[in-house]
Amino acid sequence: MKILVLSNDVAERKLIQQVAGQDGHEIIPAGDSETAIELLREGEVRFVIADRITTDIEQKQFVKRTRDAKPPYYIYILLLTARVEDSDITTPRTGADDYLQKPIVPLELKSRIQIGQRILGLGDNLAQAKDALENTALFDPLTRVLNTRAFISFSYGELERARRAQSPLSLIALDIGNFKSIEEEFGEAISNDMLAVVAQGIREKSRPYDGVGRYDASTFLIILPGVIGPDAGKIAQRVTNGIRSTEVSLVDGRNLQVELSAGVASSIRITASIEIEYLIEKAMQAMKQAKREGGNQAVTVFV
Repeated sequence: MKILVLSNDVAERKLIQQVAGQDGHEIIPAGDSETAIELLREGEVRFVIADRITTDIEQKQFVKRTRDAKPPYYIYILLLTARVEDSDITTPRTGADDYLQKPIVPLELKSRIQIGQRILGLGDNLAQAKDALENTALFDPLTRVLNTRAFISFSYGELERARRAQSPLSLIALDIGNFKSIEEEFGEAISNDMLAVVAQGIREKSRPYDGVGRYDASTFLIILPGVIGPDAGKIAQRVTNGIRSTEVSLVDGRNLQVELSAGVASSIRITASIEIEYLIEKAMQAMKQAKREGGNQAVTVFV
């Protein structure tokens, strides 16, 4: 770990270097607040040991400026001081994280550094857990496309943008027609592989800013901002053809053919009465019509 030491006491810096070096930490020295803040902006330092007595940190409000900068990661500050002030305890959110009274006792300094390192580690783990929870809340874990709730939320935003701009909007419902029969014959593992293949094919054939979501067991939805009916139908057919040409291979050498049907609901201009649920309903109806007409095709309706 890199530790920034803000101190003008040469003997003190040498002692900190000796103690921190025992655990493999790298010391970066700074003689004043401005230099220290510039070093922090480089983004490689998460731990600061600052001497309140021998530097200008009080006059330059070093700790407050560090907190107010709100970097994307937490910076732990251990303050060296002659005595802990009452304000140090009453304003913890803008103050230092820990205080060590001088003169420095090596064993105590070592303990404080270890505590700070553990706290930073816990914070990083919590941030990673938060990111994982957010991803879980947004994405279907099997296919890695948006889950139903996240897709509808995303689509509401696209619908309102299209309504304000009076621009076209289309929505595709894409269903695997032989999903149930494959699951019954080959088991859940193979049917899950098929879902993953279909989802990957949809992402590859869609634009980066198109929303893709899993609607139910075997149905996917794609929202297409700025796309009118005929073009949306071509996209649906391109996605369908691209996925059908992708084979799912079994361990015995056999290949499974994916049967797909697509329904497209398209509006050249989003009116006040059109809602996302209505577009989904119309796209699902068109998809079922494509199934009745033999599947492996796309049917487009205008709303």
